[in-house]
Amino acid sequence: MQFEMKHVTTMIGNEKIINDVSFHVSKGEMLALVGHNGAGKSTLLKTTMNMIGKYSGEIIIDGKYHIDKHLLTYKKHISYLPEEPLLLPELTVMQHFQLYGISYAIDEEDLKSRLNEYVENFDLAGKLNMYPEELSKGMRQKVQAICAFLPDVKVLLIDEPFIGLDIYAREYIVSLMQEKMRAGTSIILSTHQLDVLNKLANRYIVLDS
Repeated sequence: MQFEMKHVTTMIGNEKIINDVSFHVSKGEMLALVGHNGAGKSTLLKTTMNMIGKYSGEIIIDGKYHIDKHLLTYKKHISYLPEEPLLLPELTVMQHFQLYGISYAIDEEDLKSRLNEYVENFDLAGKLNMYPEELSKGMRQKVQAICAFLPDVKVLLIDEPFIGLDIYAREYIVSLMQEKMRAGTSIILSTHQLDVLNKLANRYIVLDS
């Protein structure tokens, strides 16, 4: 399996937010996380990114990269689009893209080609030298989306990607997800847009707090 979560429990303080969760995602497959607000969908994604440490269990990419044993290699094979943009205030939009290019060792020509396409389709051409505080939330979300889609990774985590975006940006993100899946990326997606889930998701898991 390209991604496996085995009996993972995540605690915040003394409260179990994720309790003994297990699932797998195959190559080129989308798994949708379903559940009401507070069910732990975002916490599960943050646990998968190691932004929140798990209490117990295993998380493995490609059958060999364990989050505990091979964290640096594990992180090279995973990308994350959070619900709220996590941009650095001291970096311009273009510097964020360059940072991701360096972090994921993206070939310079590939980076340039992808950026040309993404920037045009997200209508960010005039924003590249601006800082996050100068951008609207929708624009910041577009920047974060580009960062997430830039690298070719085995696993892509997406948390409520459509909040604050116009319809054209939403449709473009859907097309990018489809493109990634065709290339073999496994996607774990949390969204309340049921039409998107019905159109793209291969399977669902329901989180119940």
